[in-house]
Amino acid sequence: MRSTKPYRVLIADDHAIVRRGLRAALSGHPGIKVCFEAANGREAVEFVRKGKPDLVVLDLTMPEMDGLEAARAILKEFPETVILVLTMHFSKEIAREVLRCGAKGFILKSDADTDLAAAIDQLRRGLPVITEKLTTALVESFVSSESPSDTHSGAQPGPHLTRRELEIIRFLASGRSNKEIAINLVVSTRTIESHRHHIMRKMNFGTFSDLIRFAVKQGLVEP
Repeated sequence: MRSTKPYRVLIADDHAIVRRGLRAALSGHPGIKVCFEAANGREAVEFVRKGKPDLVVLDLTMPEMDGLEAARAILKEFPETVILVLTMHFSKEIAREVLRCGAKGFILKSDADTDLAAAIDQLRRGLPVITEKLTTALVESFVSSESPSDTHSGAQPGPHLTRRELEIIRFLASGRSNKEIAINLVVSTRTIESHRHHIMRKMNFGTFSDLIRFAVKQGLVEP
C-alpha cells in the first residue's frame, strides 16, 4: 500500500522571489509539500534541526553559509536528509564539489520551473538527479583535463593575493568549511569569514563558483 504521508521539502534561497517561484512550481504536485523556507544556509540548517524535512533544496551561493557548507552541516547531523543543489550557473568544478559534499542532485535555476518536481520524484525513488549536461561534462573530464595555465577567469594570481589568501582559497575550493579552515590555520572562524569576503571583493568574484574555477585553473586544487 502506497504511503499517503507527504514528502516534506525545505527551500533555501536568499531571494524571496526565487523561493516563491520554487514553491509555485511544486504547488499541487501530488505527495510533495513545501514546509519550510530559509533565506540563508544557517537558517536552512536550523530548520532541518527543528523540522527534519525529507529533502532540502539548497541554493549554492547564499550569505552567511553557502550551499556546500550547509549541505555538509546538514548531512553530518542528519545523513538521511536528501540534498538537491540549485544554482544559476553550471561548471564542472562546482558539479564535482556538489557531489563530493553528499548532495544527491544538481539542477540549474533556469530548469527549475519545468524539472524540479520531476527531480524530486526521482530522488524520492532513491535515484540521483544528474542532468544530461552534467553527465556529458563529467564524462569529458575523464578523457581530457584542463591545464591550470589555460585561459584566465578574470583574476590572476601573484602579487594580487597574499600567501595566506592563496592558502584560504585552496582550502575553500577543496570543500573545507570556514570552521575547518579556522581549526587548520589556528585562527577564529570570524577571521576566515573576513578573509573570504575580502578575497571575493578583491578578486571580483561574483559567485563561489568563480572562486573554485579560479583555484582549479591556477593549479591551487586538482581539477
